[in-house]
Order: sequence, then C-alpha cells, then structure tokens
Amino acid sequence: MTENVLICGNSKLYWDSNTIIMGVLNVTPDSFSDGGKYLQPENALEQAQCLVRQGAHIIDIGGESTRPFSEPVPADQELERVLPVIRAISAFLPCPISIDTTKADVAEAALEAGADMVNDISGLRMDGRMADLVRERDVPVVIMHMKGTPSDMQRSPFYEDVLGEIDEFFQERISYCLEKGISRKNIILDPGIGFGKRFQDNLDIINGIERFARHGLPVMVGPSRKAFLGEITGRQKAGDRDSATVGAAVACALNGAAILRVHNVEAVADALKVADALNQRRKTEVLSL
Repeated sequence: MTENVLICGNSKLYWDSNTIIMGVLNVTPDSFSDGGKYLQPENALEQAQCLVRQGAHIIDIGGESTRPFSEPVPADQELERVLPVIRAISAFLPCPISIDTTKADVAEAALEAGADMVNDISGLRMDGRMADLVRERDVPVVIMHMKGTPSDMQRSPFYEDVLGEIDEFFQERISYCLEKGISRKNIILDPGIGFGKRFQDNLDIINGIERFARHGLPVMVGPSRKAFLGEITGRQKAGDRDSATVGAAVACALNGAAILRVHNVEAVADALKVADALNQRRKTEVLSL
C-alpha cells in the first residue's frame, strides 16, 4: 500500500495525480453559507447526488456549525441531524462519506450508519476517545489546525510565524497519531483556512501549502466562500463568492493541495482539471531533467 492512495470505504483515491474534491453538505440550521437548506434527508440526498454528478469524490456531512462565534450543540442533536442523512446517502450513492465532527460518539454512530472517514476540526484534541476510534476503525482522519474554538477563534488571532506554527502543530499531531496507532496512510492535514486566522494568514497559508505537503501526507484545504475572499472581492454574501473560490482552489492545487473542500463543486471541478494538467506537466519536466 503506497501512501499516495487514500482508502476511503470501497474507494481508492489517488491524491498525488488528481485533486480530490470534497463536497460540503451541512445539515445545520445556521452554517454560514447553506444553513437550513438540507436538514431534511430527501433534500440532502438530492444535493449529494448533485455534488457527485458535478465531480465530488467525497461528501462531507456536518451537523454542527463551525462558523466564527458559533456555539457547540449536544451530541444527541448532532446525531439527529446527520444519521438519517448518512443512511440515505450511503444507501443510494457509492461515493465515500466523511463525518465532520469533533465528538467520538457522533463519529462512531456515523461510521456505523455508513460514513467512511472522520473530519475533525479540533485535530483530535476535543475528545480523547476520537484517536482510539479512528485507529480501531482504520479510517482516514482529517487533522485540522485551529487556534481556539469556533466560538472564540476569530477574536484577535495572532501569529509570529503562521506557517511555522501550523507546521509545528502538524509535526506534533502526526507524532501523536502514530503513537496512538493510527496508520500513517490514514492521516490528512488541513491548515484550517479561516479558523483562527487573519486575512493575511489565509493568503500565506495558500502560498505555503507546499511546506505542509513535505510531510508526505495529503493536504486538504477549505477556502470555499470564506470571509477572506469577500474582503478581496467585496462580495459580502457567502453564496456570491463561488468565482473567488475557483481562483483560490486553483491556487491551492498548484501549490500542493491534494484535497479541496468546496460547497459548489460544479464551479471548481473543471478548473481543478486544468490545475492537475499543469501539475502533471511540471512533474514530467522535472523527471526529464
């Protein structure tokens, strides 16, 4: 098994040759971009089918908003939101499902219901049982960097060296995962665009993705519809930032991102194919030297 293959359920995703697209499906009433749209399982299933048709390789389902200044919800409420949706989608679509949660109880129930991987914005720090669960189930896990929690992360975040500090965090978390028995092939790194980051930090992260990719693990980035894109373009509404998201997604892919987490898959899928072609051309030129 080579490390450039992500085993996600019954799917093999080759992350060093083509950019993997993770489609966002929030089943929450208050997410910053699409809150309330997909609370009903039938609506969520329809949207998941749409995302897959448009080119999503993974569907990421979240039942708790992590927008800035949001408050956590109880596990039972999170489960009420995500489990019917996961069951519906897993019954009809072969696409791998990711559960976006920091709670081991939610992740465990989601995996039982048909999810194939865990996306933990806390980097396995909020629930001590999460690492053991990931090891036991032998599933991929996204380790994200976040300064603080969603409720306070955007209250004056500060870094002396944002890339260096995130990289130190990744080194510590990779060691932790390996010590806990998590297979290296299952670790995905996410620098956490917009999670306790200033405007310039987000730009520096996108320009510096290659630094994180040096760990030899897939790097996932989620710039989709984020506030920093609104600052650049003047688009105040999150839903009006899809064109800006395309630009950010291409930049991320060209700088070494292996997975892009986006809301509007159709808007970015073709652009990422161009980025992949450029990246393959670069690799060919390097090999021919």
